[in-house]
Amino acid sequence: MPGRDSHRVHVVIYPGFKSMEAVGPVNVLSYANRHLAERGDPRRYDIVLVAPRPGVIPSDTPITLPAKTGLPETGPLTTVMVAGALDIQAALAREAGLVEWCRRRALEAERFAALCSGSFFLAAAGVLDGRRAATHWSVAELLQRRFPKVRVDADAIFVQDGSLWTSAGVTAAIDLALAFVEQDFGRDLALAVARDLVIYLKRPGGQSQFSAALTSQMRGPPGMRDIQSWLLANLDRPLRIPDMAARAGMSPRNFTRLFAAELGTTPASYLESARCERAKALLLDGDLPLKAIAFRCGFTSDEQLRKAFLRRFSLTPRDYRDRFRTTLTAR
Repeated sequence: MPGRDSHRVHVVIYPGFKSMEAVGPVNVLSYANRHLAERGDPRRYDIVLVAPRPGVIPSDTPITLPAKTGLPETGPLTTVMVAGALDIQAALAREAGLVEWCRRRALEAERFAALCSGSFFLAAAGVLDGRRAATHWSVAELLQRRFPKVRVDADAIFVQDGSLWTSAGVTAAIDLALAFVEQDFGRDLALAVARDLVIYLKRPGGQSQFSAALTSQMRGPPGMRDIQSWLLANLDRPLRIPDMAARAGMSPRNFTRLFAAELGTTPASYLESARCERAKALLLDGDLPLKAIAFRCGFTSDEQLRKAFLRRFSLTPRDYRDRFRTTLTAR
């Protein structure tokens, strides 16, 4: 049973909700509870699944989840997380009661988070007017068109604007839940949970929805995608154009021409971008010295890393770490 030190989290679901956006955060918070118990910390997350109409709620997959209670109409709200839907326009039209509940109660919560396309519920309720908000990239234009008063950030992993939080698609809900764990109990616990879930890095909200690795999976024919995957797996090596061309079974000249034609960038530029992406992850996931990070990413020195960062992001690696690495005070 939840104790006096419990932190109640209402996870809002409804027919057609995205299962991973409910199950992912619930997993994060449940693993946090396990670590708290192991550390002798009496505090816990009290996770409550709620829905506009209680019952067994079907998701966008064969998974169903039980919502034993309806939307809480009275009492304090600590943390609320509303899942998104694959067909958000149909969900929005069908769940007018959820929109009205958001209008009445969203700003009463200490933290109210809309996950992925769940941001449409807050936007329809009018509580996002004049505020920044994130959502899945595929519906960002629709969100902006339907609700022009919302300042849509189509690229961020998640956004905090006061007590309101919004996130990008699906797995970004896990990033947001980890951010809540860090805010509540500290960075060490958040990273311990991330390791349990085999998540490479708890991404900060300001990072892009698109990394070099994600983009590479969507571009070029299979042979070229294989080369990109190989490059990403060997960034610490002193790779050169002849190495890449040999891997592809081409001459350096033909490889460079084909790579640029298929991907719209040179092999050297792509490699530097991928190395900078890897460096960004390492900068935020520990206290490695810049020199060690540079060598792990295939840069010949920390000075070469610094120049690449300035060229691509207009800030140094040290500035990037200071700006995006959050070390929030536990409650």
